[in-house]
Amino acid sequence: MTRIAVGIEYDGSAYAGWQAQASLRTLQQVTEQALSSVAAQPVSLVSAGRTDAGVHACGQVAHFDTRAARGARSWVLGANSELPHDVSLSWARPVPAHFHARYSAEARTYRYLIVNRLARPALFAARAAWVHRRLDHERMGEAALALVGEHDFSAFRAAECQAKSPVRRIERIGVERRGDWVVIEATANAFLHHMMRNIAGLLIAIGKAEAPASWAQEVLAGRDRTRNAATAPAAGLYLLSVRYPAAFALPATPAGEVFPA
Repeated sequence: MTRIAVGIEYDGSAYAGWQAQASLRTLQQVTEQALSSVAAQPVSLVSAGRTDAGVHACGQVAHFDTRAARGARSWVLGANSELPHDVSLSWARPVPAHFHARYSAEARTYRYLIVNRLARPALFAARAAWVHRRLDHERMGEAALALVGEHDFSAFRAAECQAKSPVRRIERIGVERRGDWVVIEATANAFLHHMMRNIAGLLIAIGKAEAPASWAQEVLAGRDRTRNAATAPAAGLYLLSVRYPAAFALPATPAGEVFPA
């Protein structure tokens, strides 16, 4: 039995999230079907993160075990010939049996994209959030600094979150403007359900001057989801990359692959 790790990119607009569900089309299901076709036997995937409906990725990582003998090129080209146009394998690598796409990960990086202009976007209608009021990205960045470090993120988790602990460690978080785009990017050891979208929602409210920058610290300390801002739309969220120990020698995801560069 060989363990294979794969990198996956996708536009999540047409899917009910990553995780397989009996009556809904999901990314796990279509990717498993494609890989099973290449392997000529059933394949079961374990991912680094279960992205929600409408969320995208250019750096999702998953692993599976198989007795099929295929080269990396065959896994990638074979699976991509079976996958729909909005899902693609970017790489495949054999990994040690102790590698685990979820538990071996050291950190995940998410990027949240906002089109910040008067006119609603057409080309990015399902690929970014839209805020027509001018956002103060510097104010948002100042507020975001309160979230860096290890904290109880109860105020940023969904009610249905199944994580045993609300404690997470954010290594870095930043906000910058690129023309009509405002980009929020954060790296953490792990994220709670809806955590990044709730962070984006809070920062958007602060950027619109609906609350002071100090509100981020107040919300964090309060540990009460009902006192936070509304959850930001799924369309703007991307799983940008997953970091693993260097010993696994997995390909890095170029940060510029998610527009805007």
